[in-house]
Amino acid sequence: MGKRGSRSQSQLLNTLTKKQKKHLRDFGEEHPFYDRVSGKEAKPQIYQPSESSDTSGSESEAESEPEQVSGYHRLLATLKNVSEEEEEEEEVEEDSAVDEAEMDDDDGESDVTVEEETAPESAKVWESPPDPEGKGGDGPLGTSQESSEEFTDAKHESLFSLETNFLEEESGGTCSLNASQDPFLQHVNKELKEKEIQAVATNSKTTHQLKWPILGQLVFSSKFQKLETFKPSKDIDLKSLHLQKPLESTWTKTNSQFLSGSPKSSSPFTPLQKELFLIMNSYRDLFYPERTALKNGEEIRHVYCLHVINHVLKANAQVLANNSRRRSQKLGVGDDDDFRDQGLTRPKVLIVVPFREAALRVVQLFISLLEGDSKKKIIVSNKKRFKGEYGSDPEERPPNLKRPEDYEAVFVGNIDDHFRIGVAILQRSIRLYAPFYSSDILIASPLGLRTIIGGEGEKKRDFDFLSSIELLIIDQADIYLMQNWEHVLHLMNHMNLLPLDSHGVDFSRVRMWSLNNWSKYYRQTLLFGALQDAQINSVFNKYCVNLQGQVAVRNVPMTGSISHVLVQLPHVFQRMEAENLASVIDDRFNFFVNKILPQYRDAVMSHTLIYVPSYFDFVRLRNYFKKEELNFTHICEYTPKSGVSRARHFFLQGEKQFLLLTERFHFYKRYTIKGIRNLIFYELPTYPHFYSEVCNMLRATSRGEEATWTCTVLYSKYDAQRLAAVVGVERAAQMLQSHKNVHLFITGER
Repeated sequence: MGKRGSRSQSQLLNTLTKKQKKHLRDFGEEHPFYDRVSGKEAKPQIYQPSESSDTSGSESEAESEPEQVSGYHRLLATLKNVSEEEEEEEEVEEDSAVDEAEMDDDDGESDVTVEEETAPESAKVWESPPDPEGKGGDGPLGTSQESSEEFTDAKHESLFSLETNFLEEESGGTCSLNASQDPFLQHVNKELKEKEIQAVATNSKTTHQLKWPILGQLVFSSKFQKLETFKPSKDIDLKSLHLQKPLESTWTKTNSQFLSGSPKSSSPFTPLQKELFLIMNSYRDLFYPERTALKNGEEIRHVYCLHVINHVLKANAQVLANNSRRRSQKLGVGDDDDFRDQGLTRPKVLIVVPFREAALRVVQLFISLLEGDSKKKIIVSNKKRFKGEYGSDPEERPPNLKRPEDYEAVFVGNIDDHFRIGVAILQRSIRLYAPFYSSDILIASPLGLRTIIGGEGEKKRDFDFLSSIELLIIDQADIYLMQNWEHVLHLMNHMNLLPLDSHGVDFSRVRMWSLNNWSKYYRQTLLFGALQDAQINSVFNKYCVNLQGQVAVRNVPMTGSISHVLVQLPHVFQRMEAENLASVIDDRFNFFVNKILPQYRDAVMSHTLIYVPSYFDFVRLRNYFKKEELNFTHICEYTPKSGVSRARHFFLQGEKQFLLLTERFHFYKRYTIKGIRNLIFYELPTYPHFYSEVCNMLRATSRGEEATWTCTVLYSKYDAQRLAAVVGVERAAQMLQSHKNVHLFITGER
């Protein structure tokens, strides 16, 4: 090794390349690759460190004496004076994902957020070769000025480091760590045996049904031998829930908007929140399919954010307390078995939400739960940048849009669906845009995660940060059916896998069940949606194997959405037979082509709208109609605005006999299609209320043709859930038992 820092600062700056300057600014020294080796033998220099030279801990910084400023620190001081334009040029020169994400702000990747260049080398995410597409790699900072401040903020960096921090009594970290009844400790400290894990693959699921006052019919299930159930208590005390400080005081303030109509002596939870939190706090998996944006969406978001913060504060307090114990006892390396308190990577919680607006509200709830009405505000880093990227301008929304109330509730605020952000929480401080491997909580959309995880054969992919997720929350799962459900399945297939890299973990602190690759049996999954759907049920049944068991809400709809049809319309439900679930797609197509379509080929049956839920079925029908040269037009979610206007005009004027319409187009646009006289549901809608909405479109241009209106619906025995949501459970049971077609007539008197 040659001598580094032996030249003058000005000479060194002039000879360094931009990439070398970047490395010098990040790590405080030149990269060893660029060392200058002199011909002379270097005289060794001995450095005698002081006793208090531990600069990584916050308290050691305060106690240590002023150190002499070294040469490379003086050099760093000169680098901080570089103009903003020069910094931007250096970042553009660098062949990493920062470049594309910072230069291309319109394609939704300005927030390839999960990295900041302030992270210590052991905490860096995606240390593999940089990603030229900006889909995995170090994310940009907000501005070049903010960037220059963050690079040397060692104190700020150490504030959020679990390895170099210790428990402070004033932060309230010791609230419930010593309580033997704490559900968190009971869950993470429970040890499974090898034979129990092996038996899970062969054991049949044990189920038990209970009825709760608010949630209704619950199904408790487990693949482990012992199935435990419980009923909610009438009164609930915050102290009995083992909430970590300061949540006992801040929760009532944060949740006050839902308690305004209740007496002061009532529970700090609403009846729904109380029952949901009791299940969450027991660390069972939960599937709640009755979450709606209009009715209880925010109420549910509040209670799962409380559970998230409670879990993270307890987990971090356990680590910090053990740091203090290890430090005071000065234990050796071999004496650390009592301090296993971590996973293979730091991220503990993953919250999957569909839009940036939802991520914004989640973070705002985190801040409120940690802050409450306290005069002492918590530190939130990068808050301004977060509001700029995740907030929205009300003036950007067209004022003339008239949409249903549920549409307005779902598509409020920033509806970008490509994002991901890391959040670190420690000692009354929140760090937004934390590196993934230095984060406690990850908030992302399925698409944002998919671009990081990558696919088989891709060189630049990373999913190690999912290895130790202890709490997975999938909110508004029904919306992912309208986006891309494959992204959700791809995510679930990569949950809790052993990481490919160590990422600087101290294996003496890793829990044994995590080392044994049993993390999926300790992961709690909370699944919220607006409907019962076979695909969502499949994810819950297949991927949720929590050792504490699963709880699913299984209420059946007594009255279907057909009761909200306001027009006088005869409904004909045509039952099609299918041999099995795999063949139902082909059987439906053949049944439609051979049985249904011939009845509508006559010109008398004009103005026929065909509602198609699946895009793949839509493409198949469109190709068939083109092949048969039928007089038709089509609208899907990919149709440009001009094409939509043209198709709607041709259909209204009768120039086109058929109109193919996809469900996803109706979900995202909610246009009223005028001119409908005959309606065909190729398959029952995913959302039950879409059935009544589409039927009510017939009255948009009522000119006395009510007597000729028709509505035909195709269904099979595999559509039991959707059929019950449309016609009600009792009528659906009768229709599924009978092999005859059912004719219903709605009078419109509602």
